[in-house]
Amino acid sequence: MNEIEEIKKRYEKRKNISQDYSFFSPWYFRAVQERERKIIALMGKNGIDTLCGKKILDIGCGNGDWLRMFLRWGADPENLYGIDLLKKRIDFAKKLNPNMNFICTDAQKIAFRDGTFDIVVLATCFTSVLENEIKRRIAQEAIRVLKNEGFILWYDFRFNNPRNPDVKGIGKKEIKQLFNGCSCDFHLVTLAPLLARILAAVSGLLCDIITIIPFLRTHYLTIIKKE
Repeated sequence: MNEIEEIKKRYEKRKNISQDYSFFSPWYFRAVQERERKIIALMGKNGIDTLCGKKILDIGCGNGDWLRMFLRWGADPENLYGIDLLKKRIDFAKKLNPNMNFICTDAQKIAFRDGTFDIVVLATCFTSVLENEIKRRIAQEAIRVLKNEGFILWYDFRFNNPRNPDVKGIGKKEIKQLFNGCSCDFHLVTLAPLLARILAAVSGLLCDIITIIPFLRTHYLTIIKKE
């Protein structure tokens, strides 16, 4: 079985743990709020004060969660695009978001012209891709379809997940190698889920305090720009 089929299998397995990532789970709701506050701040830092007219592509979009976030923040639905390997995910995304654009395709060859998008999202996408050459091709495509003045929004694990052997964390060095020639603005976010589940059930305030400790944050939120 080739790597693309293996990636599909890894993503199929994720539906079995989707309940852990429910908005009704206190730890997950707090993690999403923290992440969204940081994204808003970073967009402002990079000169974006409105999403009106901005074209956004989510690579590995799943059911369109991140695109719906941008829609809430004022993006035009017709300017929101998502691609994913799994047809079931794309079909569900179309059902939830009929005014957005979704395509079932391989991100190694994206059917858009050079410099099409203002923002390209790579959220928990690369950690399920274990073959280095495929990672390289996806990164090249993300850069290719990005406008010169745009940016890639990266969010992914920096450590291996002890509960999921099908994913592999990606650190700063590898991100810089994948996006060679680009600038990378790294930020640590998201309290380690195993710890967050316990703390959020006891005290939200304690969860917020512990989140301050850098080495307990498991994800990089990164702005990647062409130089």
